[in-house]
Amino acid sequence: MKLYEQVADELRQRIEQGYYRCGDRLPSIRALSREHGISIATVQEAYRLLEDEGLAQVRPKSGYYVRPRPATPQMPQVSRPTQRPLEVSQWEQVMELLCANELPGVLALGRGMPDISAPTLKPLHRALADGRGASPIRGFSYDSLRGSPELRLQVARLCIDSGCRLHPDDIVVTTGCQEALSTSMRAVTQPGDVVAVDSPSFYGSMQAIKAFGLKAMEIPTDPVTGISLEALELALEKWPIRVIQVTPTCNNPLGYTMPEENRRRLLSLAQRFDVAIIEDDIYGDLSYQFPRPRTIKSFDGDGRVLLCSSFSKTLAPGLRVGWVAPGRYGEQVLHMKYVGTAACASLPQLAVADFVAQGHYERHLRRMRAQYQHGRDQMIAWVERYFPAGTRISYPQGGFLLWVELPGDADSVRLNERLLDQGIRIGPGVLFSASGKYRNCMRLNYSEKPNERVESAIQRIGEECTRMLLDIEQVA
Repeated sequence: MKLYEQVADELRQRIEQGYYRCGDRLPSIRALSREHGISIATVQEAYRLLEDEGLAQVRPKSGYYVRPRPATPQMPQVSRPTQRPLEVSQWEQVMELLCANELPGVLALGRGMPDISAPTLKPLHRALADGRGASPIRGFSYDSLRGSPELRLQVARLCIDSGCRLHPDDIVVTTGCQEALSTSMRAVTQPGDVVAVDSPSFYGSMQAIKAFGLKAMEIPTDPVTGISLEALELALEKWPIRVIQVTPTCNNPLGYTMPEENRRRLLSLAQRFDVAIIEDDIYGDLSYQFPRPRTIKSFDGDGRVLLCSSFSKTLAPGLRVGWVAPGRYGEQVLHMKYVGTAACASLPQLAVADFVAQGHYERHLRRMRAQYQHGRDQMIAWVERYFPAGTRISYPQGGFLLWVELPGDADSVRLNERLLDQGIRIGPGVLFSASGKYRNCMRLNYSEKPNERVESAIQRIGEECTRMLLDIEQVA
């Protein structure tokens, strides 16, 4: 790490930890130069980096200050899904989204892809290239069915930040979070069972529900506090729900982070009705809060929470390194893991374990959280500027995904079709519902550093949406 990056990293930590708050004056260039014994040019470069990340701003003749956060936009409405168990559809739309992301020259703004170009990933590149931590024989052999001991140790250590006290043997490594979710689903259900989900909900877990012959019970969800516990309680009383599947931290796609009190209440409901909870925490480490929120698993005293996560969103999805802490369902999950994929690839596990053990993971997270928070604020500003009046926008508390609710009878599926000729793809809202709701909504990705290409795409999406609404009005 270069000297100016070290200075920027130290200031970034102080901002994240609340030592410097929004609007506070940061140390002067001369003061930092004397404190660290470095040149003024080096300090200026550090502040430029913080400006690029949206953490600092300069005021003429006054110095640098912590950049204030913009006002919260007009939020989407509380969801109103169908109040009965449903068979999941939308597989064709999911395949269309996945295939569109592979088209050359297309700006895929609907994908759940992190920024994999960050310089803080270079140590991971080297670890993968030289097979660090692995002998050639071990790297080419089957690893333990549970996953490499080195990786499970590092995952257990990382879980301390979310309030969990796990032993490495409590963890099973999986091929990404998708396998963690699907394996957990298979372990605790039988065909015909009902799974309660927040709504809108991640299409990957919804398709697992479809694949295993289950039904989804979509629960009304608030874009700020998450799944409605009152509606969930009514559903648990009325329907034979077997498991609750939620993403309570930096939710995908709404971006909310469930208050701690609600997490405790949700666990109490699961205990009262004796159901399992599958907790998707894949974006948890990308929370903009410090310290990061506790998981529901951290309150779990009887092992009914299956905690799922991976390094796909924090590092890179191509690693395919995920994990699950299955609690009381450990043997069932291990069996499902064996009949599905058996042992995971060894080299990526060992490389990630080394990356975390050397302290590179935390350094990378600090950089990406700042970048994504700046990207959120910029993306919201662009949507407010270019989209039609009446558009509602989520305010994500972490990660890099934005949920947009369009006004009137706007159709995001048709909008996506019209945008393809312009080399742009969005995530239509229908993907995130069992029954194809949220047709007037979309998911947008802001992981890429704000640039003219992305701004131009947002402008064209807004213009196309405005034309679509005008066409609808003229027909009416």
